[in-house]
Amino acid sequence: MQPTIGQEAPTFSFKTPEGDTKSLADFRGKTVVVYFYPKDETPGCIKEACSFRDHLTEFEKRDAVVLGVSADDASSHEAFRKHYNLPFTLVPDSQGTIARSYGVFDERRGLAMRRTFVVDPEGRLEKIFRDVDAEAHAGEVLDAIGATAKR
Repeated sequence: MQPTIGQEAPTFSFKTPEGDTKSLADFRGKTVVVYFYPKDETPGCIKEACSFRDHLTEFEKRDAVVLGVSADDASSHEAFRKHYNLPFTLVPDSQGTIARSYGVFDERRGLAMRRTFVVDPEGRLEKIFRDVDAEAHAGEVLDAIGATAKR
């Protein structure tokens, strides 16, 4: 079951590359972009990650944090992050637990579907992107965050 706009975002915890444990709740007070993608080092996922990388300064200006989530493990994420100089956190979800809690795990393929959730500073789902163009997506998310910040 997919969560809906206005409800509290499903929480999750993860280890950073430095070995610290973080949770979604640690980012309260900031907008959090949780983007799910199928697999490290694949063409669409590279385009999407690099687009978030190239727009990261704009996200930071909006006091937003970007978290990428896929079923790849921590070592795969770290290699992907280094290969493309990705300055944001990639969350390992090798069991698909996080993706399932957001209703975006493809059981047949064992991968997360390409979906994005914007979590507001209070921890509620503000926007859900189900149709994602990997290359243009970061700009779409920025536009949505900018529109909601102006209210």
